[in-house]
This record gives sequence, C-alpha cells and structure tokens, in this order.
Amino acid sequence: MKKALSHLTRTDPTLGAIISRVGRYGIEYREPTFQTLVRAIVYQQLSGKAAKTIYDRLAAAAKADPLTPESILKLRPARMRKLGLSKQKIEYIRGLARMTRDGEVSFEACTELDDAGVIDHLTKVKGVGVWSAQMFLLFALRRHDVLPTGDLGVRVAMKRAYDLPDLPAPAEMERIAASWRPYRSVAVWYLWRSLDNQAAM
Repeated sequence: MKKALSHLTRTDPTLGAIISRVGRYGIEYREPTFQTLVRAIVYQQLSGKAAKTIYDRLAAAAKADPLTPESILKLRPARMRKLGLSKQKIEYIRGLARMTRDGEVSFEACTELDDAGVIDHLTKVKGVGVWSAQMFLLFALRRHDVLPTGDLGVRVAMKRAYDLPDLPAPAEMERIAASWRPYRSVAVWYLWRSLDNQAAM
C-alpha cells in the first residue's frame, strides 16, 4: 500500500493533501460471495444505518451464516416485506438467489474474470447495475483500479476537492483520475473519507 500512496501523493497534490489529512488506509473488505452481493442490493439508495438494520433482520430471518440462495428462497416475499425490504429489492434478491442456485451467476467465476467481465457477469441480474458490480469489484474482489463514476459520494468529493462548479460528469472524472492509475480504488476510498473527515467508511 505504501507504493500506492506514494504514487497518488506524487502524481496528484490535491489528493495527496486528502491522504495526509485522512491518514491510514483502512478499507474493510468482504468475501466475494452471494451474501456480499445481497448486502449490496439491500444497501442501494439507503443510509448506512437503515440498510444495516434491514440487512441484519434479513440475515436473522434466513437463519444462515453466510446467506445462501436456498436460505433466501425459503423466505416468503411477504415475510421479506415485513423485514423492511421494498417489493423491488425482494424481486432483485430472489432473482439473484435463483440465478446463483441455477448456476447462471457464479461467484467463483468472478475471481477469474477481468473487471469488465465481472461487470458483464453480475449485471445479468435484474437490480444489479454497474455501480453494484463496481462495489463488488472494489470491496469483495479487492481490485485496485476501480473508478465508480456513478457514485454520488465520489462525485461530491471530487467537486469539493478540485473546486469544480458542478458535479463532474464521468468523462471529467476519468480525466481527473487518469494520473491515479493503477490505484484508483485507493483514491476513491480517500475521497469517500474526505467527505466526513475521520468518519469510517
């Protein structure tokens, strides 16, 4: 990680200042499994606290650790609705469970695919968009060069850090981040952290 931080600090003084302010790199990784992608779906468009509450209820109701497709499919949709999941997310999670059970989605295969291949593979699932696939790349597969251009937090952080008049579009984000390669994931984590100074991701 020392090599990544040295590269980012040397090539981008603005990011270097953020790294200096935030301090030690402390990303929390998850396993590249079915459970992790279910968690990502639950967390879509919710605050962290609300999402954690709903996810913990789901895990308790499924009575499986880790979650499995079978444990999810044993839950009736009405039961899942009472846990706080929207009808749409229930459809997404159950669809992912069926596709994983039937072998249409393979988390083992993801470890062998390049980033674009992982995104193509996971976005076959309804409700799993590019952002969710990128979060899986970053936090589960531990890929070091992911730039989630659709992530609002990254866009807000870039706007503030680089004194931009508006939230940057994907092309502008790519331009700003060009010098960060091959460590864009590390830079992204620091941008997230810059929004709340020392708060944990």
